[in-house]
Amino acid sequence: MVLEGSSEALCPPPSLELRPSYKSQPLPPLGSSSRLPDGVFPDDREPITYGELIVLGHNGSLACGDKGRRRSRLALYKRPKANGVKPDVIHNISTPLVSKALSNKSQHSISYTLSRSHSVIVEYTHDTNTDMFQIGRSTESMIDFVVTDTSGAGGGCASGEGGGGQSAQSTISRYACRIMCERNAPYTARIYAAGFDSSKNIFLGERAAKWRTSDGLMDGLTTNGVLVLHPAGDFVSEPAPGIWREISVCGNVFALRETRSAQQRGKLVDNESNTLQDGSLIDLCGATLLWRTPGGLRRTPTLKQLESLRQELNAARPQCPVGFNTLAFPSLAQREIVDKKQPWVYVNCGHVHGYHNWGYRKEKSPARPGGTAPAATGERECPMCRRVGPYVPLWLGCEGGLYLDAGAPTHAFCPCGHVCSQKTAAGWSQIPLPHGTHAFHAACPFCGTWLTGERGHIKLIFQGPVD
Repeated sequence: MVLEGSSEALCPPPSLELRPSYKSQPLPPLGSSSRLPDGVFPDDREPITYGELIVLGHNGSLACGDKGRRRSRLALYKRPKANGVKPDVIHNISTPLVSKALSNKSQHSISYTLSRSHSVIVEYTHDTNTDMFQIGRSTESMIDFVVTDTSGAGGGCASGEGGGGQSAQSTISRYACRIMCERNAPYTARIYAAGFDSSKNIFLGERAAKWRTSDGLMDGLTTNGVLVLHPAGDFVSEPAPGIWREISVCGNVFALRETRSAQQRGKLVDNESNTLQDGSLIDLCGATLLWRTPGGLRRTPTLKQLESLRQELNAARPQCPVGFNTLAFPSLAQREIVDKKQPWVYVNCGHVHGYHNWGYRKEKSPARPGGTAPAATGERECPMCRRVGPYVPLWLGCEGGLYLDAGAPTHAFCPCGHVCSQKTAAGWSQIPLPHGTHAFHAACPFCGTWLTGERGHIKLIFQGPVD
């Protein structure tokens, strides 16, 4: 064991074996060829699904459409051939020699620059028991899931392919994190900060937060960090958020830093792990991902079931209590375009009406942070109860993976108007999501709008037989 401050730590050995000295037989290069194409699996067998990643703030698809590896949801399947890696040998070398040491592009490695004269390189070897999936903003082939910032209009459509200039200001790392899934049951998935680049390297520079552990190994944090929140209980039956933690490059769990990019790491939390569970949230500083297991997804509504719920709502022929015209939720495929029959709601009381252009108050309230309601909506007085507040169109939540159950869509988030089951609305309203460098705020999972009001959601009051 090598301790910080000891003579061995100051003058460490040039290399250290992290496992028995035997070497595995040469394997073919790992790359895009090991990626499972859509709908393809050896021998036409049913693929094993490790889980699915869903980007919060997108109601079923990206605003510009799901294309290839840039999408709002991605399933992780067991690969035809394992492409996982694990630590092998650690080298202590002079910093100027790092580039030469990293010249072997068939070898995965992590480089820690401790000073201008001293660096540590950890070589990784092939692991036949795990599959690796990488997530980040880069569109390079080694990234399995391309994720861009969800803040602002049209989030997730910029950067690289088919995008504008948003990527230049993105706070998401090009190689943000990696998920390692065990190829054998129970198919445990673990998350690690940082991903390997096109040269199969992870580079932590002199200014990055890093340290030598008590057993002589290395660990570190990425610039803006990878945060994880595990549910305190079962995500579906007893939804309650846990505590946000930060995950290190080696998968250790730490309390949050004072600010997102502070160089001083938080305290080690040794009784928690980087193992993902149903309902775990992964924040990449610009986008938040939800991890759903196959078992958890079986308890959520499918797109077909959501369509049936929409048709049941419309079959009840809800009416506007003032205009007495019949209201109807638009097709799930119809996004952002308000239909003339679409129901609207006063979010402070829950009364559902058809659209009308009267009832404005003279004194307008200032815009709420994160609000995405159309410009035509403002503070209105409900003709039923005289309560004043935002008046917005209702949209059915189309991303089934964000639901906690398949219950009837009876509640809406405030102030955006996305409709879902009571359990789903109550569950998400109590989850604080990261915002900026050190703020947290509950938000609608379907659009990312900050929630307002006492509870963040409201029960819908329909006029007619729906009640």
